[in-house]
Amino acid sequence: MAAADHKELLKKVRRIEIKTRHAVNDIFAGRYHSVFKGRGMEFDEVREYFPGDDIRAIDWNVTARTGVPHIKKFVEEREMTVMLLVDISSSNDFGSTPQLKRDLAAEVAATLAFSATRNNDRIGLILFSDQVEKYIPPRKGTPHVLRIIREVLDHRPLSKKTDARPVLDFLNHTTTRKTITFLVSDFIFPPGYERAMKVTARRHDLIAVSIVDRHERAWPKAGLIEWQDPESGKRVLVNTSSAAVRRSLLLAQEQRSDILRRTLRRAGIDRIELFTGEPYDKAFMKFFRQRSRRR
Repeated sequence: MAAADHKELLKKVRRIEIKTRHAVNDIFAGRYHSVFKGRGMEFDEVREYFPGDDIRAIDWNVTARTGVPHIKKFVEEREMTVMLLVDISSSNDFGSTPQLKRDLAAEVAATLAFSATRNNDRIGLILFSDQVEKYIPPRKGTPHVLRIIREVLDHRPLSKKTDARPVLDFLNHTTTRKTITFLVSDFIFPPGYERAMKVTARRHDLIAVSIVDRHERAWPKAGLIEWQDPESGKRVLVNTSSAAVRRSLLLAQEQRSDILRRTLRRAGIDRIELFTGEPYDKAFMKFFRQRSRRR
């Protein structure tokens, strides 16, 4: 990377850090913690029984082996692992506003990562296209969060295409313990990803963060334009002056959105829908309120 490009990247990371820290401190404070609490009690150790201990905690196997009563000691499970699965395929380089879908994804990743760090949780990252592009194991700390932001902004994908199945399979084989997993994507996936979503949702707390640009759903009346599919590279001429053409494009978008909604609903996966160039705090607050009511 050229020195000028590196300097500009650092400035961009710094701007996102300042903006998202404000959101974490002023908007998300306490809400993340209340929704993503420790998941209960986890085993700590076996020790000798003392009068007054709960006899229901007696470990009968150890007691029989040693001849001395022992109990299992449990502690509250506080530390959790948060995984960010961020789609960096070529369709995310689109934006009808100064903010590209990829830029919004970086902001969302930063906000979630800083929230996790503040809650003393570990945070990991998987960048994906139609393959796993980069895996950063879960860790804590601000330097780790800043690395995550840099990778989301700067990683150049090996593939332009996208598919959720490889990254979900990778997560399920790499992470044995249950994680809070945010899948950040525009969800323009080829058919067949639905089963992988259902399987992952059974193993992890999977949350879909849908990144959308308004013009992807409502094409402007701009005459004859050349449109290039960012993932396949195919170019076509689109007559946006035609009401029938615009309706056809809108119908295709609605059909894909409907498949996604039904897939998420059947798998019990929450969805947070965000739009480029627009504040995202209200969408997250709605998600937190829904989660709080269910708890």
